[in-house]
Amino acid sequence: MSIRSDSGSPTLVTPSLLRGWPLPAPGEDKYSRGSVLVIGGARATPGAALLAGAAALRAGAGKLTLAVAESVAVHVGVALPECGAMGLPETSSGSVTGEGLDLISSYLDSADAILVGPGLDDPDLTEDLLRALLGREAAAGEKNDGGGPAVVLDAFALGALVNVADRCDPWKGRLILTPNPKEAEILLGRDLKDLPADVAEIADRYQAVVSCQGLIARPSGPDAPEESELWKITTGYGGLGTSGSGDVLAGATAGLRARGTTGPQAACWGTHLHAAAADRLASRLGPLGFLARELADELPALMLELNT
Repeated sequence: MSIRSDSGSPTLVTPSLLRGWPLPAPGEDKYSRGSVLVIGGARATPGAALLAGAAALRAGAGKLTLAVAESVAVHVGVALPECGAMGLPETSSGSVTGEGLDLISSYLDSADAILVGPGLDDPDLTEDLLRALLGREAAAGEKNDGGGPAVVLDAFALGALVNVADRCDPWKGRLILTPNPKEAEILLGRDLKDLPADVAEIADRYQAVVSCQGLIARPSGPDAPEESELWKITTGYGGLGTSGSGDVLAGATAGLRARGTTGPQAACWGTHLHAAAADRLASRLGPLGFLARELADELPALMLELNT
């Protein structure tokens, strides 16, 4: 579904618009709702991967695997028993390296959405990881035939993307980015000037769907409209500026994408639900002080209210 404002201004994402852009039916079992693989969770920051994974399940994904630093994999699996937890090679300080993708090869092959970034804490090693993932896909070549799982990048994976942008053809048409304003500046290599135009520029530069500060852009290109499409969220509270909030957004978006949505639909729905959850918590608890993990708990009821 393509929804575009005639005036060229962003299309407002309202409950009415989302009801006319419904999510896929739940299906009969967990396999029909898609599988999410989250790669992140250094020893010092496993909670980010947990937040993202929980949000993916709350958004309706059927299966979840968290690939995290080996030293915390068991702890993560106990903290979120609904997930599968896989240990990845790490440095002596607990940072996930770019090695060991063979350990999660079957999960990479079977995932419907792969989220990279939550809880990764070393920019150089994150770049190594992206290069390894891209190299693996490039080696698959003809077997992929342009398909494959959606790829969502967040946190340090966004900074690493800048240095591997010339190698991203394997991810063309299935890449989603969820930067905050500082990360958007890194992606652009300059300060932000006009957020709607800047978000559209990121979308075109990386040929990705982008969600940043309540603005969602779809890139122009041969398989898209001649100009970038832009949407704007109409809800949301300042309390979203809290630790872990971005992990929830990225996880919810990955979960929705795994269910069979398009990239723009997953980003619009995920960003709206994230913001609406903040509104709901602010009305109960106050404008500040609610926790990122509480955002994910609001998602199922919000989807129900939107008749999905």
